[in-house]
Amino acid sequence: MHRSRVRTAIATGAAAGALLLASLGAAPPPTRTTAPSPTRGPTPAPTTPAPTTRAPGDDDPLARFHTQRVRWGDCPDKPVPAEMRCAVVEVPLDYAAPGKGTVEVALGRIPATDPDRRIGSLLINFGGPGASGMAGLAADPKSFADLGERYDLIGFDPRGVGHSDPVSCAGSREPEIDPNADTAALLAAMRDAVDQCRRASGPVLAHIGTVDVARDMDVIRRVLGDEKLNYLGFSYGSRLGAVYAAQFPRTTGRMVLDGIDTLTEPMTEQALVSARAQQRALDNFLSWCAHQTDCVYGTNTRTAKEKVAALVERLDQEPLVGRDGTNLTGFGASLAIGQALYSPSAWPLLAKSLALAETKKDPAGLLALLGLGESPDPTDPPDPTEPATPTDPPASPDAARGDGFGPVPADNGAAALAAVSCADDPDRSIEKATPAALEKEFGELGEEFLKVSKVFGPRQLVTVLACYGWPAGTDFIRKIDHPGAPPMLLVGTRGDPATPYEWTEETAERLGSAVIVDHKGDGHTGFAGSRCVREYINEFLLYGRLPSGTRSCPAGE
Repeated sequence: MHRSRVRTAIATGAAAGALLLASLGAAPPPTRTTAPSPTRGPTPAPTTPAPTTRAPGDDDPLARFHTQRVRWGDCPDKPVPAEMRCAVVEVPLDYAAPGKGTVEVALGRIPATDPDRRIGSLLINFGGPGASGMAGLAADPKSFADLGERYDLIGFDPRGVGHSDPVSCAGSREPEIDPNADTAALLAAMRDAVDQCRRASGPVLAHIGTVDVARDMDVIRRVLGDEKLNYLGFSYGSRLGAVYAAQFPRTTGRMVLDGIDTLTEPMTEQALVSARAQQRALDNFLSWCAHQTDCVYGTNTRTAKEKVAALVERLDQEPLVGRDGTNLTGFGASLAIGQALYSPSAWPLLAKSLALAETKKDPAGLLALLGLGESPDPTDPPDPTEPATPTDPPASPDAARGDGFGPVPADNGAAALAAVSCADDPDRSIEKATPAALEKEFGELGEEFLKVSKVFGPRQLVTVLACYGWPAGTDFIRKIDHPGAPPMLLVGTRGDPATPYEWTEETAERLGSAVIVDHKGDGHTGFAGSRCVREYINEFLLYGRLPSGTRSCPAGE
């Protein structure tokens, strides 16, 4: 990777850092627009009684949080299911100093439809970090109908996200970063961007990591009156569940993790593994495409792989211009392709979009996959990139809220994504590097990333810079090792572009009490796309039936 490409990569990384859009595996989905909700009415809301017992070893200063009452009322965003109600729970800003301040965590609840057979509450995290759990629950309750018969379904916005004291970086427009500036100036721009986040977000930004959110989940468990935490976590939510189990093994109930995140790998290794996983998913797509009658790349999958890489490289030199003047670069094309790989249901549109770019020099399809411009075909669905999995729903943009819920900044999802990711990562060796040393490191890493994937390698490389300027994170997650939690169920999908299957095996080994469901299919997570996976999950969460040893679910259901 010669010097100009190194400088471009660093400049791109600076822009990504300033935008806080550098993700650890995949591009964030397009933002979903929601309308303002009316204010709450004056009718008193029902309350949930707080539990009267505390587990041994609790800190006395937390007692007032554990015994608070939950007042359920109208939800801040519309539409929501008619039976869904929302509330706010107070948690400590800093668990090391509970009197220092509080954070308000927003919850949404859909009561069990068969109350006579009710088990308790099922907390669901839909991924991220930076995704609203209330929005995720409201968007797709039918997927959880079987579980919702016996559980109260609970979606929550983790601290710093959505309606839970949201963080912000004071804007979402792309900063003006000169790729020709020297490396020192680019890194200084990234530090300035982080300082802006601190000023805009306030004290919650320093206490936003997964370790704190897991402790919030235990407060939620207490105030909902559950003896143990029953939990379903997708994607990033799998890390959150694992961290809860490590901190609270005795109160871990039936726990299912689907789309398993890494607990141990530093950011550079995460980026490299992610690039490899995305390339594997792209290869699977191209194999599928080769069996279609109109695949623009024909039937030779080897040459198809080379042609996609050539397209991305060509667009970096000569971007395509959309109908509204939007430029599509190779970097943007790799984002769009990666987005479509989240679900096989988006593969037909990806094939059409690549054909438009290759044969007509029209970027409309790829731009649509990024949520930009119009769909290339009026018969296509308006949001073709929405994953067919209940993971990683986007945060809401600015809107007026009802009583008890404040506005959500437009850049909240991106700001929280970076803040949580960096809070979870203790590695900061890059902070000590001189600009010259950093250019040398990027040059060496660049060759390695390109070998893994010419399409995704360069984009994943810039995520190595995502935490530049942020304070060092916790090393607790790296040290999780057989915490003594009860058996739980882990689902890994072989063709997952965001959470590669090897992370499933790694996390299962770390937890020491996990049973794996090996889903042979494609896309991100298995719950929505595989009846076999859903059956294993439902059997465990509803009846406590957990198979012994690894089980498999076929592809193509």
